[in-house]
Amino acid sequence: MRRLIVNADDFGFTAGVNRAIIEAHTGGIVTSSTLMANGRAFDDAVRLAKTFPRLSVGCHIVVIDGEPVLDATQLPSITSENSEAVRFREGLPLFAARALTGRLRADEIEREATAQIRKLQSAGVDVSHIDTHKHTHLFPGVLRPLLRAARACGVHAIRNPFGPRKPLRSGELLRRPGLWTRYAEVRILRNLAAGFRDAANRADLVTPDGTLGIVVTGSLDETLFRAIAEIIPEGTWEFVCHPGYNDSDLKRANTRLRESRETELRVLTMPEARDVLSKQGITLISYRELLATERTG
Repeated sequence: MRRLIVNADDFGFTAGVNRAIIEAHTGGIVTSSTLMANGRAFDDAVRLAKTFPRLSVGCHIVVIDGEPVLDATQLPSITSENSEAVRFREGLPLFAARALTGRLRADEIEREATAQIRKLQSAGVDVSHIDTHKHTHLFPGVLRPLLRAARACGVHAIRNPFGPRKPLRSGELLRRPGLWTRYAEVRILRNLAAGFRDAANRADLVTPDGTLGIVVTGSLDETLFRAIAEIIPEGTWEFVCHPGYNDSDLKRANTRLRESRETELRVLTMPEARDVLSKQGITLISYRELLATERTG
């Protein structure tokens, strides 16, 4: 059995991203999405989530490269000390170094994560799952407080940010040297995968077997989509995507993903996308359906 959750990140980031996610859901293969509590188009995303209830909506928790929901004075270890606008610390390498050396305070992360989830719930969103911006919960120092926040908020599923040992065939990587650095980073961090699974199990949170698409973020096209579909292992996996429109709002936003979002939207809505998955014996499900299956099975 092979099941696939297709999750669109960054719901609420801009109105153009919101519109693309809904198009990829209604006319494509997106089954789930995660909403940013601090996104500039948060209200628009909440409205759309209520309009399209079949889309399983989770919380895209941000503790890096964004603005906190709580007062920054409560979050000194994860917010910037030298910025006119109060923001989280920027840059994944610096964040990773602080996470791996114990310089992030778990109580701050838990409070901020709880506030972000509660903001969605207070707006009427039935939060089905959580994940994190730039997959920061792969670090144990972030994961543990996030699990506590999820449980306190009644959320019972979390993204497994670790992929299979071979997210792409070697030949595909050789043809795409631009993916080598990303692939190497993902391989190095795989030693944290076992600890993630143990922590999620102890917290009684449901999680897929792993995540696909992280290595190709910003590079996904039809060829890579087909290549990934051909090697999805047995079990339940999540495919991470970032559809969007490269409009004026996105051009002003702090993101490296611009033109690539429109390319991803075309891939996710192409008529052949469902056939590609079906021919591989892959069933599309949402996070809500994963929860229902796990809780009854």
